[in-house]
Amino acid sequence: MSLIIAGERSGVGKTTVTLTLLAFLCRKSKRVQSFKVGPDYIDPMFHQHVTGRACRNLDPVLTSESYVKQCFLYDTQKCEYALVEGVMGLFDGVSGRQKAGGSRRGAASVGKQKGEEIQNSVLYPTFASTAHIARLLDLPVVLVIDCSRLSGSVAAIAHGYRSFDPKIKMAGVILNRVGSDRHLQLLQDSLEPLDLPILGVLRREDNITIPDRHLGLVPTAELPQLNALIDRLAHLGETCFDWEKLLPLLEARQEDTETRRHGDTGNVFDSFSASFSKTRIKIAIACDRAFNFYYQDNLDLLQQLGAELVFWSPLEDAELPECVQGMYLGGGFPEVFAQQLAENTYVREAVKTAILVGMPTIAECGGLMYLCEQIVDFEGKSWPMAGVLPTTVMMSKRLTLGYRRAVALQDSLLVSAGTTVYGHEFHRSCLRLNPAQPLFETWRFDCLESTGYEGWCSLPNLHASYIHMHWGEHPEIPQRFLENCFSFGLSKKVLD
Repeated sequence: MSLIIAGERSGVGKTTVTLTLLAFLCRKSKRVQSFKVGPDYIDPMFHQHVTGRACRNLDPVLTSESYVKQCFLYDTQKCEYALVEGVMGLFDGVSGRQKAGGSRRGAASVGKQKGEEIQNSVLYPTFASTAHIARLLDLPVVLVIDCSRLSGSVAAIAHGYRSFDPKIKMAGVILNRVGSDRHLQLLQDSLEPLDLPILGVLRREDNITIPDRHLGLVPTAELPQLNALIDRLAHLGETCFDWEKLLPLLEARQEDTETRRHGDTGNVFDSFSASFSKTRIKIAIACDRAFNFYYQDNLDLLQQLGAELVFWSPLEDAELPECVQGMYLGGGFPEVFAQQLAENTYVREAVKTAILVGMPTIAECGGLMYLCEQIVDFEGKSWPMAGVLPTTVMMSKRLTLGYRRAVALQDSLLVSAGTTVYGHEFHRSCLRLNPAQPLFETWRFDCLESTGYEGWCSLPNLHASYIHMHWGEHPEIPQRFLENCFSFGLSKKVLD
């Protein structure tokens, strides 16, 4: 068995509860694998900081239901305990009413099965919710309830969530932000008739707070006191949970059969790797406080397909890594570190030169922002960036957020014209000038509402887009990238 930590809504303390559970287990030298429902990048950073193992995203929109199952089974094989942190409220997701697959333009070579999967899935109106994942993986749920403004009403909330979908196995509740012994007694008395176990009680703790900003929690690399916080959580975990009941629920299921994380893709890996068995394709991965939004499965796929990942910092390093044949600039917070990025003039110029001479480059969200001429931050100050894209990034209070169904309007480094992909947007910036020939036409995932045009592929070796993609279901995307990197490496040797 494994366990899902769900909330009755956003902001009830799911992440704090999850980290407290993980911290206690890891302090007991247990091997724990964590998962996060949805497209989140930052919560998985905290999971990994505690467990020392990469947290895996479970997202059937970005991948598929079958991929979610394969990922979960594969990554729980070598651990003792497994824990899944949910997203938003238990039943919050996206509508499954949209009809199948592609777009109004017809072609949908990457996303062709998505619509059928939504239509055939046994769901409520919300696809990709925590409840969806609980049913898909047949896992029990523990509901975290924020009790700071509740007493007797807690029973109505717990009863409503347990009875809304009888197929959800509600293992119990965790009461968070309990104010006093008297407050706890009122909550316990109200819940007693439900015969629903209270598996944990967390009191209001002013000294256990993770700071946040415009896109969620502040990432782990920016929190020098994080280890002290985790120590406090581990200590708290010893006394606030009913471990006699929780530990059996957290034990990872062991399967008798071998399970691939990436499904039936062995032939793709084998044929590609065999072609380049004598060469490791070096890919520069931007990884520092400004750029750190990556799905671990994407990085794993690059390695399995023959890449050597070279991590480097556009903030701190004086030059690009040597002998790289491609670049991957992930998302993050370049707007927060715009001054430092701007001051690293040599690296900005080196990135621009590498792209202009043909180095294959993926730039997602924050990476796209870095390749623009400048970033205008929240205070209105302008900072020069790499200058590959002839536009300026403007920061604003408006949040662009949601799953996207995107159809490629032309061939690019990663996809062919007419291909439908599924991704996620999450940013508080916009471009002063948009491309004359955009990469994608986009729609909201759950309806036919167009969200416009976006993405740059003005150079054949560049894929720059606000849309984050998870490649787990489609290794042909990173394969296409690495094939271009290999060709660039050969041409570079000829020129040298």
